[in-house]
Amino acid sequence: MPAQDFVSPDSIRARFSSAMSLMYKQEVPLYGTLLKLVSEVNRQVMAARPEVAEALRWTGEIERLDQERHGAIRVGSASELATIGRLFAVMGMHPVGYYDLSSAGVPVHSTAFRPVHEQSLHASPFRVFTSLLRLELIDDPALRELAASILEQRQIFTPRAFQLIEQSERDGGLNDSDADAFVAEALHTFRWHHEATVTAAQYQQLHDQHRLIADVVAFKGPHINHLTPRTLDIDAIQLGMPAHGIPPKAVIEGPPPRRHPILLRQTSFKALQESIAFRDAEGSHTARFGEIEQRGAALTPKGRALYDQLLDATRDALGGAPAESNADRYMNLLAEQFRAFPDDLRQMREQGLAYFRYFATEKGLAARDAAQRPTTLDGLIDAGHIHFEALVYEDFLPVSAAGIFQSNLGDDGQAEYGSNANRDAFEQALGMRVQDELALYAQSERRSLEACAKALNLPDAQLSS
Repeated sequence: MPAQDFVSPDSIRARFSSAMSLMYKQEVPLYGTLLKLVSEVNRQVMAARPEVAEALRWTGEIERLDQERHGAIRVGSASELATIGRLFAVMGMHPVGYYDLSSAGVPVHSTAFRPVHEQSLHASPFRVFTSLLRLELIDDPALRELAASILEQRQIFTPRAFQLIEQSERDGGLNDSDADAFVAEALHTFRWHHEATVTAAQYQQLHDQHRLIADVVAFKGPHINHLTPRTLDIDAIQLGMPAHGIPPKAVIEGPPPRRHPILLRQTSFKALQESIAFRDAEGSHTARFGEIEQRGAALTPKGRALYDQLLDATRDALGGAPAESNADRYMNLLAEQFRAFPDDLRQMREQGLAYFRYFATEKGLAARDAAQRPTTLDGLIDAGHIHFEALVYEDFLPVSAAGIFQSNLGDDGQAEYGSNANRDAFEQALGMRVQDELALYAQSERRSLEACAKALNLPDAQLSS
């Protein structure tokens, strides 16, 4: 089939994201309420702070803001992870980053499947944070064997989904009708199932080891456990949630409020208690929840080191993990420590703390053939020939992810696993290497500089960040 007859992976991803959002809205009605609240707050922020709207227009994010979503799933075996990677590849989503959550008491390690080029992100910024259960961390050998045998018996993909994945890999894409069929078949993997695959006693055994283990092992598939819209003011969302009947978690995860946000801030509402039909009894299960995020600047290795240092200092001063009982003190300590991180884009750029996108301005284009004009990046910025905005952070924070997980697993969800990072084992299960998110940001920044050099008729070498 000619390649021009294929639907682009970006388009398939956009269709899937839209279908997933509709499905989750039907399964978790509070998600629809949350979308309305986020949309309302985003409109208010752009009306009250024109500079925010202007920055979004420069980067093109204003066009993707309302469709921005990330989801999260948890799979149980290497074969499930490998196939989910193939499924996401049909949609132009690639594994980026390795996250070890075991050190925070969650027995999984993870990656984020997402687009990797800024043009694809602009077309559809859908991401799925995907975790693999680590059976080796279950300390009871009999329970570990039980969990493995239960997972071995399930099939989380439909036969037609397998066919379409193989067809796309073989032919290099899918046509329009096959793309629609693929979206419909892929959705089945992410649906909620009322029926468990275990007895009530087996569920309780898994649950007592860790709630997340029960969530992964006891069901027919890796139901989507949250979908996350993007807000421009997560503090306003946190304050506004109770009035909409949405109980927020006690502490917003990530950095403190800033004029120029960095990395990722997240909050959530408490997980739903849903009725379950076990193989021998009726019961309930608590796992799926709502989450909201505010994305800021992607930080360089230097910026990440400073962020980690300040976050560690905050937690050391707190003397423990943030919780409802110490939420106010934690937020005050966080704000105090992060005064050391400049809240100014120019300073962040000059100190090499963040990645940026560069744009040729109308003034610069008008002077592209002038005999006298600046030729260095700093000179062109100072002369108004180049404009810069922070590159948005497209990834996740392991401490924040663990905090979100734990807040929705309940206080008894805490466990001690030590630090068990094993990227090699994760990549072996996945069947491919995960990409380095910092390298991707550096490449995106470099492409923007090359585009400026071309537009302004300058040698690339003169424009180095």
